[in-house]
Amino acid sequence: MGDVKKVTINKEIFLKRIAKLYDYWNNGNDENLSKVDALVFMVGNDDDASQYSKSNALQIWLYNYELNDMLAIFTKDAVYFLASSRKALFFQPVGNEEPTGSVPPVVVFTREKSDKDKANFTKLVEKLKESGSSFGHFAKDSYSSDFAKGWNSIMEEYGIKLTVDVSISFAHLLSEKDDTEVELCRKAAQASVNAWSYARKKIIDIIDQAKKVKHSRFAEDIEKAMTTVQVQQRLADNNNLESCYTPIIQSGGEYILKLSAESNDKLIHYGTIICSLGARYQSYCSNLGRTMLVDPSKELQEAYESLLIIQSAIIEALKPGKKLSEVYAAGLEAAKDKPVILDHLVKNNFGFLTGLEFRESTALISPRSDVEVVPNMVFIVYVGLQGLKNLPAKDEQSKTSAVLLSDTVLISAEGVNEILTEKAKSRIKSNVIRFKDEAETSHADDNKENNMGEGLGRGKRSVLLQEQTRNKTTNEDKRKEHQKELGKRLNEAARERLADQTGQKDIKKIKKSNISYKSYEKFPKEAEVDKLQIHVDRRHDSVILPIFGVPVPFHISMIKNTSQSVEGDYTYLRVNFMHPGSQIGRDQLQFPNPLSTYVKELTYRSSNLKEHGEVTAPSSNLSTAYRLIKEMQKKFRTQEAEEREKEGAVKQDKLILSTAKGNPKLKDLFVRPNIITKRISGSLEAHANGKLLDPKISGFRYTSLRGDKIDVLYNNIKHAFFQPCDNEMIILIHFTLKNPVLWGKRKYQDIQFYTEVGEITTDLGKYHHMQDRDDVQSEQLEREMRKRLNQVFQNFCDKVVRQTNEAFDFDVPFNELGFFGVPYRSSCTLKPTSSCLVNLSEWPPFVVTLDEVEFVHFERVSFQLKNFDMVFVFKDYSKKTQMVQQIPMTSLDSVKEWLNSCDIYYSEGIQSLNWAKIMKTILDDPEDFFVNGGWNFLATDSDNEDEEEDEESEDAYTPSEDETEGSDEDEDEEESPEATSESESEASMDSDESEGKDWSDLEAEAQRADRARDRGEEERMHKSTQKRKPTKGRGPSPKRRK
Repeated sequence: MGDVKKVTINKEIFLKRIAKLYDYWNNGNDENLSKVDALVFMVGNDDDASQYSKSNALQIWLYNYELNDMLAIFTKDAVYFLASSRKALFFQPVGNEEPTGSVPPVVVFTREKSDKDKANFTKLVEKLKESGSSFGHFAKDSYSSDFAKGWNSIMEEYGIKLTVDVSISFAHLLSEKDDTEVELCRKAAQASVNAWSYARKKIIDIIDQAKKVKHSRFAEDIEKAMTTVQVQQRLADNNNLESCYTPIIQSGGEYILKLSAESNDKLIHYGTIICSLGARYQSYCSNLGRTMLVDPSKELQEAYESLLIIQSAIIEALKPGKKLSEVYAAGLEAAKDKPVILDHLVKNNFGFLTGLEFRESTALISPRSDVEVVPNMVFIVYVGLQGLKNLPAKDEQSKTSAVLLSDTVLISAEGVNEILTEKAKSRIKSNVIRFKDEAETSHADDNKENNMGEGLGRGKRSVLLQEQTRNKTTNEDKRKEHQKELGKRLNEAARERLADQTGQKDIKKIKKSNISYKSYEKFPKEAEVDKLQIHVDRRHDSVILPIFGVPVPFHISMIKNTSQSVEGDYTYLRVNFMHPGSQIGRDQLQFPNPLSTYVKELTYRSSNLKEHGEVTAPSSNLSTAYRLIKEMQKKFRTQEAEEREKEGAVKQDKLILSTAKGNPKLKDLFVRPNIITKRISGSLEAHANGKLLDPKISGFRYTSLRGDKIDVLYNNIKHAFFQPCDNEMIILIHFTLKNPVLWGKRKYQDIQFYTEVGEITTDLGKYHHMQDRDDVQSEQLEREMRKRLNQVFQNFCDKVVRQTNEAFDFDVPFNELGFFGVPYRSSCTLKPTSSCLVNLSEWPPFVVTLDEVEFVHFERVSFQLKNFDMVFVFKDYSKKTQMVQQIPMTSLDSVKEWLNSCDIYYSEGIQSLNWAKIMKTILDDPEDFFVNGGWNFLATDSDNEDEEEDEESEDAYTPSEDETEGSDEDEDEEESPEATSESESEASMDSDESEGKDWSDLEAEAQRADRARDRGEEERMHKSTQKRKPTKGRGPSPKRRK
């Protein structure tokens, strides 16, 4: 996204939370903190610093950012910050803030590198001495950067020692979350649920296809995928999401139920598979642990159920006012009835407090913890059974087993606690995998009869989840429910929006009428006028035509066209004029009085014969006038086109070039559209001005080798895209502008800077040998060049983001979500980004901003067609709809899923609609449109079409009586009772949806149909042989009836 925003501290949140800090410090409830006179928190810039620390947690809590090489000192009289100039500007909104309530004023010092901050350190040490003698800090947080060393040496020089560790005090302070923090914890938990959903599908796929995958490799795959848009959808926007730790995958009898465990390099074993993972959203943590049981024994299932009871007891005991030791005791109490379970229960602790730090070691659910539970605390409940004996197991690895369950829980002030990861179902039905071997379920008689058929197919082991046989909710059902909610909101929001705009009528720009001469004095005194000849006045863009002996001026804009013809001795000049009704379907001219009588055309005739004494023939006046009128029309229309181009275009602010040496720069770039006359390469350089980025004077400058310059300012960039050269012939950076800009004589709203990567054209006549080393080498060189270009462009984008202090960033299209379509004239790949749907490789580019889209309608959706069309209806109903045609029908589900994840409502229908007429009807009377149901007519049509298609599919094939009887007999003979009951249960379960049969069912049906056909042919052949008598000789063989 290209919108520029100044990165400054959130003043409201800062003042609210620092007030909470000072209130907690001053109320005396915390003995350790109340004896402290000042608090000192240093954050260095160490590369090996821990991801989780109290110092970073405090910074995020107060500032919403991690700021390295910064010193914060809190005294009872003031708050002091020492940071670089850019970070000092970050604190500008709260700097020198007047004291409010318990919050003292905030003083910001800017670092001085000339004396290595010695003067600033000295001032701060003196402030510390004035505050008292007891100073608090985070004892475990130590840094070795030059900035931190300089501060430590000054403190040592002045004899100041930090003696009080306030880590526990701040753990209690940060434990109770406000509403903003609770919402971030919910999003973190949802991200963990999404990651588990992805991991679960992968585990089922690995088992189903008998893949050999290492634990460590699978853990890395989950860690990479869990922050992608494909898994997280909108949660992955703006890089707010990361993994708390590398997921832990364990199986094969070796289990370590600790969060410090690591996934080993052994292959995943199809027994008990334990998965533990955690997502971190805007630095707030969550965790989720599940156990998948493959063909478990009865004892193992009972152990799983027992652990569920223990976990439920712990969650239920987490009530405000209770100590964590009492919660621990409640967990043990739930296991006392089952000594075997109690023996294998991991008893160190049953979880811990979480938040900005993943694991708060001072608040464990353990037998010795005296921490009291408070509303809006968030706990990770982590329980497990280790060393379980699974005697019925067939292999050695399965004989030792373990079970783990972990969830993230929000403490409610009243009522039941909220399990934030509840959507990742922990019930045993959802986490048991059973093998279904179809070769074993077939009947014994079937085996005898299928001796030939057995050779054609094979028994297939497939995975059957226990929950798949009942209460199954498909993605399609969830999507439909979500779309219903979006549909309700759509009409309400659109109605309110249009109601607010009813008083705002579009002001049409009336074109200024063209007047030839404002006064008679300006009328030309030429000889041609006096002689009543046609005169062309270029100065006033007018033509003077004689009518009934009177010279009459006509402005060139009133002349529609002219034509000249020669017939015999005469030349004819015909002049056609503009009049009301002459321009139907175009922007009509504004006539002062359209009901008046207008001249439609005039025809002049002149002789081609020269009289004695004449230099030229009289018709030369007509020929000259014809030529001059044509030239004047061409010039006037060019001027009008230029004026139309200027309409809507804005004049950009002036870019001020930055004098910094390290400005991000890309060389050897071409520009589209071809603003420069010749195709010349150039360089693109980013310039950032102002201590806080000033978008009015900062932006990009493209300079060609010839010296042509193109400026693009940050404050006019609507979207910025970077498209790598993966599977593309060009690599590019693209800007979509908020307002069109005039470059040259044309206005542009999109501009693109690109480099060609491969050969766009190929010489088909070139001889290629299979083992041509030159081609192999050139392909290798091209791959290396693509990789290098991707890295160079990525580095440029990263530098721009850093230079603008993350106020400006680039969107990257998602290749995995791309689909084919025709937005203009040619087919291309359309790729979603986090905020748009784009095609940037072809020109003109296709960019649709998703925030501006009201809804999407699919046209020509029918299983009889190979393609469908997609129409974007914008929130601005006066804007023309955007259509993408010829999208393959195979992409329909993926496009629906993508739109649903973006919270965009969609509808579908078989017919193509007249959208211009529909939008005009709505704008004429919006209130009447929404009173009559609004956009619901599209949803109603799609529902009716679905029903019709279902009826057509049901009535498409009606078997004959013979076929029906034969199929019934075969099914009675060959289907086992188990298969029959299974099919009946599936039919009753999915009455609303038609699920496809798997390959084994289709294979069995095909074999039965083949056998029925073979038996029918044998019977017919047998009957025909009995009727036919044998013949002697070489007569023709009897013809077979068809």
